[in-house]
Amino acid sequence: MITRQRLAAGVCALLAALAAGIAFPGGAVADETEQAAPKVELVLDVSGSMRARDIDGGSRMAAAKQAFNEVLDATPQEVRLGIRTLGANYRGDDRKEGCKDTAQLYPVGPLNRTDAKTAVATLQPTGWTPIGPALLKAADDLNGGTGTRRIVLISDGEDTCQPLDPCQVAREIAAKGIGLTIDTLGLVPDAKTRDQLSCIADATGGTYTDVRHKEELSDRVGQLVDRAADPVVTPVATEGAAQCAQAPTLKSGLFTDREEFGQQRWYKVDVDPGKELRASVSVADDRAVNPDYGVLLRAVTVHGREIVRGEAAGDGRTDVISTGLRYPKPETDDDTATAETVCLQVTNSFSAAAGVKTTPGLPLELTVDVVDGPSDHHDVASFGLGRGWWLLGALVLAGFVAGLLWGWLSRWRVSVWRTN
Repeated sequence: MITRQRLAAGVCALLAALAAGIAFPGGAVADETEQAAPKVELVLDVSGSMRARDIDGGSRMAAAKQAFNEVLDATPQEVRLGIRTLGANYRGDDRKEGCKDTAQLYPVGPLNRTDAKTAVATLQPTGWTPIGPALLKAADDLNGGTGTRRIVLISDGEDTCQPLDPCQVAREIAAKGIGLTIDTLGLVPDAKTRDQLSCIADATGGTYTDVRHKEELSDRVGQLVDRAADPVVTPVATEGAAQCAQAPTLKSGLFTDREEFGQQRWYKVDVDPGKELRASVSVADDRAVNPDYGVLLRAVTVHGREIVRGEAAGDGRTDVISTGLRYPKPETDDDTATAETVCLQVTNSFSAAAGVKTTPGLPLELTVDVVDGPSDHHDVASFGLGRGWWLLGALVLAGFVAGLLWGWLSRWRVSVWRTN
């Protein structure tokens, strides 16, 4: 009887497992893992100028190949890595054809180090420098999924495919709100190359690095690939409104938006009694702007009454300006009390320099956090001194003890004087 019961239980377990396999096929699990995996695409300039022999006695191309081989050996297992080239195939003089010369050398996905190294070994400096078209294609290569996405661009010269401005391309990629970061490295760059690559990186919140030695290139590319594997909070793209009534309602989190020069954007947050709203905003000038600018963050009621504000001003020395505010909503004994809708207004006073495009708008990052409000017994604002009360108490006690000792010592000295 026991044997039959065990056999029946085993059959039931087997059927359950098969049913689970049908309901949740293995491909679905793999897809979820793939979506969450960080993705990186290395975009390498293979234009004719990469033949120059000015990096530690060797060519720029040789330094790039060595760096790629070292990075491929050290790439974390969870990173999905791909390689795209620009200027690697077309050898002619037709500019129109040369500006189409970008191709995916190794697809973004699980890394086969041997295949990737073999592909890199075949590269020879060849053609033009279509940075803008390569960035557009690289963004498509990384499209989809929820993990970190990063482009690492290595180039030794300016884009040769104007009027498709690569800096404008980077701004358009950032404006899509897909959380893609572009880091750039300039191989023995001149001033114009440095400016262009810096602009590309700034537009997406990335970094720019000058490179003049092999070790610098290997180390920096390796750091950027490793950084993609670090856990990060991915901002959520949102779109503020021109008025509070039409504004999106936000929960606690990190949000990105675009704001035109001198424009205002509105967002709404619901704050329950006994909670505290904490909000901060950062606006970046990802292009040339006039000095003397500012950003204002206001919390107002739905009827337009200002509750609290935060503001900051800049003079052109920094490319990001930030401010924040806090609004604690008192608790109430009324059980029927509901959440208060607080309107957040973000206004900037940036103005574009002459000849600079004003679209897309400036990148805006908004942090919203609704937390438990301060306790009546422990709130710093309730007492004014916060933990300073402990210091004040200690000083009072020390003064009292010192007074007793001084009084006793004075009486002893008077007693001795009378005796003598």
